[in-house]
Amino acid sequence: MNAFLLALRSSFGFLSTIPVGISMEGLDEFFKRTYLHLVVGIVLGLIMGAVAYVLVSYVSAPIAVVLLIAFVYYITGLNHLDGMADLGDGLTAHGSVEKKLKALKDMSLGIGGVAYAALTIIAFYAVLISLYNEASVVYTNTVDVARIFFFAMFISEVSAMQSMLTIAAFGKSIHEGLGSILIKNTTVSKYLIGFVIGSIACTGASMYLGFGLLTGILAFVASIVATLILLNVSNRHFGGVNGDVIGASNEIGRIIALITITLVLMYGGIVWTL
Repeated sequence: MNAFLLALRSSFGFLSTIPVGISMEGLDEFFKRTYLHLVVGIVLGLIMGAVAYVLVSYVSAPIAVVLLIAFVYYITGLNHLDGMADLGDGLTAHGSVEKKLKALKDMSLGIGGVAYAALTIIAFYAVLISLYNEASVVYTNTVDVARIFFFAMFISEVSAMQSMLTIAAFGKSIHEGLGSILIKNTTVSKYLIGFVIGSIACTGASMYLGFGLLTGILAFVASIVATLILLNVSNRHFGGVNGDVIGASNEIGRIIALITITLVLMYGGIVWTL
């Protein structure tokens, strides 16, 4: 039991900026239980959802969205966004696989990385603004709009964690590092445990908050599909994945989940209430 609690504490130290302390022993225990990504996602999602609820209730939409994005990166750190930037450098590099790998692992930031990181933040902002606009059409009550934001941030963070687990479970490591350790330890059984935890969390949140049975799980599955596409792209360009690709999958999974929820709100009709 002590080993599990150490793993749980270390999972928050590894995946967030919450000051819980972290050690190599704790990381070893966490890597033995990689499905804890989803537990962290649930807790962070609840925190982000609560912050979103307050901001949307009391601040104008553009300011609320900017503050919410800042909070997301404050509590999760910039490692995943850094992974997206490194991925951008690798994907935009011309030439052989070796040249692309060199750009991927290079510590300096190129124009491809700047573009990918900037587009990620722009997409994050745009989808949250779209979500606010569509929610305001469906609901005239500010409380209901804020409730949708709570729901969306919760689902998107759970989905983001499952996205990283998806890359780790099905990806092939291209070099040694923390990413390769995560990949080595994420077996199909651990992936499925995480999938079950995430599915229950997303379905439960949908039903409890009155957004239908399918909305949360649709966003969850959509983020996994997007991650599998990213995995295919990474395999074609680099011959596998590394920690940067895992980090980038977090950003992609979150945004795809938010886009899915927005689209369901716009066009889902019966799905939103089932």
